[in-house]
Amino acid sequence: MFKNLIVPVDGSDLSFKSLKKVAQLAKSGGAKITLVYVSDPLPPIAYADSTIGIPFSDAQHKKACESFAKKILKKSMEKIGKGLTVDMRHVFNVNLFEGIIETAKKAKGDVIVMASNTNTGLKGILLGSETHAVIVHSNLPVLVLG
Repeated sequence: MFKNLIVPVDGSDLSFKSLKKVAQLAKSGGAKITLVYVSDPLPPIAYADSTIGIPFSDAQHKKACESFAKKILKKSMEKIGKGLTVDMRHVFNVNLFEGIIETAKKAKGDVIVMASNTNTGLKGILLGSETHAVIVHSNLPVLVLG
């Protein structure tokens, strides 16, 4: 079946809950899991009021992103549990979906497994936009867990 599951994580409850299903899927097929966390490479500007911005340096931003990603990936590993081969990747990309797809190519993944909410209507459309973008732009199959 699948040999390398590419699994984007974002630190949300939904993302963490889906990892149990991901682990079951990997165990049943003997697959490796590649976790990916995507950070925006552009540092934000925190506004104290409408006229003064406090910029973060690129180095400060990168350090903060790496620290946060490390925590998310570590917690994701804990949720998956022991007994599986897991690779962790932190990438920088302005577009989340592109970061996921590029990582899938570089890691030689054969399926992208994403969590998505079960909302319907407009709320479901808005909250599932990244999953939708991956489905539309990826050449790999995308398995969506609800």
